[in-house]
Amino acid sequence: MDTQTSAQQAAREHHDDDHYDVVIVGAGPSGAVTAKRLVEAGFRVAVVEQGDWPDYSKARANFPDYELTLDRHWPWNPNRDVEGHGFEFDDSASTLTPLMWNGVGGSALVWAAQWQRNLPSDFRVRTLDGVADDWQLTYEDLEPFYVRVERDFGVSGLAGDPMFPAGDGPPMPPVPIREHGRRIAKAHNELGWHWWPGTNAIASRHYEHANLKACTQRAACMRGCPERAKSSPDITHWPQSLAKGVTLILRAQVRRVLMSSQGLAEGVMYTDEHGVDRSVRGDVVVLAANGIGTPRLLLLSADARHPDGLANGSGQVGRRLMMHPLGQVIGVWDDPVGTTHGVHGQQLHSLEFYETDESRGFVRGAKWGLLPSSGPLTQTRSYPWGSENAIWGPGFQDALRGRLGHSAWWAIICEDLPEDHNRVSLHTEKRDRFGDPLASIEYKTSDNSDRMLEFHLDRAVESMQAAGARQAIRGSWIKESAFHHLGTAVMGADPATSVVDGWGRAHEVPNLFIFDGSVWPTSAGMNPTATIAALALRNTEAMIAARSGQVTAS
Repeated sequence: MDTQTSAQQAAREHHDDDHYDVVIVGAGPSGAVTAKRLVEAGFRVAVVEQGDWPDYSKARANFPDYELTLDRHWPWNPNRDVEGHGFEFDDSASTLTPLMWNGVGGSALVWAAQWQRNLPSDFRVRTLDGVADDWQLTYEDLEPFYVRVERDFGVSGLAGDPMFPAGDGPPMPPVPIREHGRRIAKAHNELGWHWWPGTNAIASRHYEHANLKACTQRAACMRGCPERAKSSPDITHWPQSLAKGVTLILRAQVRRVLMSSQGLAEGVMYTDEHGVDRSVRGDVVVLAANGIGTPRLLLLSADARHPDGLANGSGQVGRRLMMHPLGQVIGVWDDPVGTTHGVHGQQLHSLEFYETDESRGFVRGAKWGLLPSSGPLTQTRSYPWGSENAIWGPGFQDALRGRLGHSAWWAIICEDLPEDHNRVSLHTEKRDRFGDPLASIEYKTSDNSDRMLEFHLDRAVESMQAAGARQAIRGSWIKESAFHHLGTAVMGADPATSVVDGWGRAHEVPNLFIFDGSVWPTSAGMNPTATIAALALRNTEAMIAARSGQVTAS
């Protein structure tokens, strides 16, 4: 019996008269971290999730039809989810489409599993660069929680990266570096540019603590992992949490946070899979529904006391949306460089141009992750190659042979500074199947981000050329590339300008907490899951201590 089947059998049924210490909305990374730690501390916990368990019988990386069935079985645009577990949104006013997966484990089911801590400077952007806001904590505050979540998620990597403060590294060694990685590493050594073995939430060996098996290096990590080597909470967290007594309510669309006459959160209202409106009540409510779902739920929960949305006295709920503009540069070599296998995932990362250098004409920077170009269909698609680099037509076979196994790409994540006009709001006309307003996404990349991306694309071309690539192709922009959704319920010390305090507690509702990426004041230039998970664990520990009467979390 596998861990998922065991977890499903351990799940407890919820009854409407049940009362919990904590009710959590969302079973993705932040909700899973929070639930696991709370139940370990003896709390009664219920988690409400709009999706279902992932179906690993549809994880097709070990079958020839893998690339043909990606969107059918693992859609990352909820508007194309034929099973209807995701919530729809309207992105007609956005230059980027937010991508996510709704179900147990959240978007970690469809991520590349690149695991990156934020750098110390990411917590002090206002102090260092005079823009945006500082966080209400430092890297040093979060470092011990990084170590703990890396153990629980089963992260592979190598301690000692000179870009980071000294400290403990991941529990497993890094994944093997293949020929394309070795060539890039050699080139960066000659250029004097930073590189380091990639840190990934992918098991480089069997890792029993998180129920992970060793990666078989198929370079097909993004949409379900049939080997169960990629860390996602349905594998790493939920079996233990359910065995300890967490109640997990699935196929349940949360539509309102319920409020008492005293101004406290007392649970949530949801509609179940049969269309029946139900509720789950508790002493504390934690929102972990991502940077789109959380602000939408707060806005849907408006009442007479909170006419502009719950916890929105500052007017900041939904504003400051950051989605990390993504760029790519593909290198093509004359000879094979081992890119039909590996992790996807990152072989290496580079932070050479991460910190601000004002001479470049912008502030902040970007992280690069080196990825294999994978299977044959990927060589023909607009992402990452760019529609202007299509290979269809005469010479197709030769062009395909020239790319397959001969190409790799730098994925470039640019820091996205917060701007009020980039936001999530409630659509004035469009409704979902329950009659609630859709989330409306309004977003445009800033001039700072545009200049940053151009600079980094130019440098990544130089990297590929220095590594001997015969071609270095700047992949074109595509709309469906926003995997990270941050900043829409910002933390801060002043209730007039922020939604939650530094511990994720809503200024206006003292027993309502937000533990996902919504609370980020700035986006960093890193893959965010490591910091989302570490921050959720830190804030959960503070909640446990406060509820136990040991210390206060303020």
